[in-house]
Amino acid sequence: MLDPENIERLRTLMDARMKEEVGLLDELRGEMEEFKRGIRRIKSFPVNTVSIVGTDGGNNNLAFDPFVIHVIRIVDSNGVEYYMDVLTPSIPIEELENKIADRGNSLRRMMDFLGVSSLRELSPMIGGRKPGSATWIQTYRELVEWATLFSLVRDHDYGSDTLIVFDGLLRSKVFSKDLFKRLRDGIEQAILEKERKNRFHIYIVGVAKHSKVIDRYNLVMCTDNVMKTNYPCYGRVPHEMEEKSYVWSEYARDDTAVEGVTEANKFVAGKMFLVKFGNSPHDPIWPVDIFLPQEKDSDRILGFLLNDAIEGFPIPFYPMCLQKAHENSALVDFDMDIIQGQMIDSIRKSMAGSEERFDAFLMTDRDIAERRYGKGLK
Repeated sequence: MLDPENIERLRTLMDARMKEEVGLLDELRGEMEEFKRGIRRIKSFPVNTVSIVGTDGGNNNLAFDPFVIHVIRIVDSNGVEYYMDVLTPSIPIEELENKIADRGNSLRRMMDFLGVSSLRELSPMIGGRKPGSATWIQTYRELVEWATLFSLVRDHDYGSDTLIVFDGLLRSKVFSKDLFKRLRDGIEQAILEKERKNRFHIYIVGVAKHSKVIDRYNLVMCTDNVMKTNYPCYGRVPHEMEEKSYVWSEYARDDTAVEGVTEANKFVAGKMFLVKFGNSPHDPIWPVDIFLPQEKDSDRILGFLLNDAIEGFPIPFYPMCLQKAHENSALVDFDMDIIQGQMIDSIRKSMAGSEERFDAFLMTDRDIAERRYGKGLK
């Protein structure tokens, strides 16, 4: 615990440091000039919307001593399930590839389109996984999400203009080499073919809850009343603002030619906009990626998104289709109890001849220390 003398010393050091750093706010204001000039009002347009969401790996993994079981589901805002599987960190890649061998599997079809035959070719984060590490499962889930998006564009027909809302920004670093760029080109080509065939338009946006860009500029936006309007509005984020916000500049790269940069854009499929869907100056601002080839239609696309976000609940002024998809995909409460019970039953069945000892193990209080600190048993 800090004593009064240390608190006073800390205050002096903090004041001195902030006095030196206050000039940073002026730098940030200068960086935002182009953004502020481009802020525009959004007008609502009705459209058919659909969103896909994968289960949150942090909330849907079951830890049980040697087992860390992950349930992966991809569900859309209409309650349609596109994928479900149960994985553990120790599953052999060969077994995982056998699961997706069926050509009807969206991940298999995406791999065929990209010309890769194995998950090791598709992503270095799976091929180079460490024994016992579960991080690769999050990579796998992301790959399935991209495959599902690709399938929604290529394999589904729509009877009207449709906005597909992706959960997260339209950028990724989990693909090998230039595979993500090729996937982006494939999505663009599929959209154009659908438009020629059906005469309806498919639009794609990615919506995130957080962004390094907002983290960096939020204080200046608040003190300078940036986007503090009494109507919905948006602003296109200039490349320089994005680049200064990310540690890895390639995550902020788009198709715009930048002086001194020779490497092609391999990780980014969307142009970022900061968007406020509410009429109050205090409504939240969200980062939104518009599919790069459709940036020219940003007014119309964000109007579609506004129409969906107005009805947002329980999060106000956040796309309702995303909230429905999250609700449909979430494994909580009674669903989680069922899965937990099924997991225990499956483990018990696998321990032929040792069922009684397993039952005794379940009755054992394995963390008595928690009771000492009033946390109760988990």
